[in-house]
Amino acid sequence: MKPLKFYLIAGIVALQLISCDDTYHSSIPDFPVQLDLNLTASYPTFRNSYNKYMVFQTKRYETDYLGYGGILVYTGLDGGYYAFDLSCPYEHKQTTRVKPNDKAQAICDSCGTVFNIGYGIGDPSSGPAKETLRRYKTNLSGDILYISR
Repeated sequence: MKPLKFYLIAGIVALQLISCDDTYHSSIPDFPVQLDLNLTASYPTFRNSYNKYMVFQTKRYETDYLGYGGILVYTGLDGGYYAFDLSCPYEHKQTTRVKPNDKAQAICDSCGTVFNIGYGIGDPSSGPAKETLRRYKTNLSGDILYISR
């Protein structure tokens, strides 16, 4: 009876260690991401607004890096700032991008998948995609919103 208990506990510990992987796996390739937005000087209407978004598909400055297909920056329903790659994870193409709307969604015109972005998850609610949109880190420091991989 003792060996069974030992193996059961060892199995549970092993599963917990495996599930604690902090690495986010995405079908969207790893590309550099670096975007700094001054929310007071350059984007004052974006600050403290809910359900608003900005799309960046071309560099503004040499220091900007926009991921694989561009970056969607979103002010969530909870007031947080979120950033996603614009490329649809189902299509896997740099030029097939999702388009945000005012209903806290991003939609892929090619495959028809609807992604929920309202709370920063980017999970598919309908369509063939099973994977979430690739998320990027956001950090608000003073007036600057920093977006990185």
